[in-house]
Amino acid sequence: MGITAMIPDMTIGQLKHEATKRWGEIWDPQATRMCIMLLCPRKERKMMELHGDMVDHGQPVMASFHRPRAEASLLEEQGFNTRLASFQFVDLATSDLGPWLQHLVTNEGWLRSSIQIASVPFSVGLPTQRPFETINTLYFRHPSLPALETYYLPFPPESLPGKCFVSLPRRAAAEMARQQAEVLGVGRLEKPKPEPVVQPEPKVEEKAEPVQEVPAEVEAPPTKTTAQDDIASVPLPPSATPQPAPVIAEEMTMPEVSAVTDSEEIATPKQVELPEPEPEEITQSELEIQLRAFFQELIDAGVEPSSFMDDPRWEELSERSLAEGLETWPILLEMTAMG
Repeated sequence: MGITAMIPDMTIGQLKHEATKRWGEIWDPQATRMCIMLLCPRKERKMMELHGDMVDHGQPVMASFHRPRAEASLLEEQGFNTRLASFQFVDLATSDLGPWLQHLVTNEGWLRSSIQIASVPFSVGLPTQRPFETINTLYFRHPSLPALETYYLPFPPESLPGKCFVSLPRRAAAEMARQQAEVLGVGRLEKPKPEPVVQPEPKVEEKAEPVQEVPAEVEAPPTKTTAQDDIASVPLPPSATPQPAPVIAEEMTMPEVSAVTDSEEIATPKQVELPEPEPEEITQSELEIQLRAFFQELIDAGVEPSSFMDDPRWEELSERSLAEGLETWPILLEMTAMG
């Protein structure tokens, strides 16, 4: 069984060019591949988009759909109604061709034939197209669809832009398919393991060494020596008695100022908190008063809250509440809870 993913704005040729980078060992560049065409009823397109989920294949399978627009008239000339079918181009390994078509041919009776893929003539007047040589390839069609000899494209099958459906083999992509990004080819989760984690460690050690040496050994001794020199120089003069007196006076005056400031700071917030009025918050409109009275009347009468809506007065109150933007449900819950 495979795992299918949709990639927008892509071509089969781009996927094949980026296959080695996207899927690594899953992709075998030596495997021979081929492009076939499938014609299915339009109502079964979703099933064909996820057809790889029901097939056990060994290599990635890429597919894209094409809807004929201006070139639809060329198919109608062959007696083919383009509104009944979906046209799919599938690029797969030749070894996966049998498993991919086994269920369609054996159980559903799909028919095998060959078809010519030709470039749209310039007379059709397409705004953008790239001419290419006619390609003869295999095509398989549902038995309910008529045969088709020639199909016209504005670009080669590998260059059709649009949605591409990629089916990866589940056995080889079990680890990569855990996330959609891995299925789309972002990469494996094995590469980020050997990241250089050793680099930040020596940087932290180098920064820590100079910070510890400078403040601990250099800045500490000058502060101690200066303090000792000041203390040693003070007791030398004989007049040591008059000096401590003003120092004590200054020390005594300092706490008084701080005490006064503390008392002022404490007093000010008390005066600010007092004038804050709180009773103004309770405001009810006349409609809310009538609504509460209506609920209270029914609660006192023993009516269940589920039967409040049956009262004829409720229609008028509910319409007025909607007009004024008043929510009735919270008020009802509040009053029933209080009751």
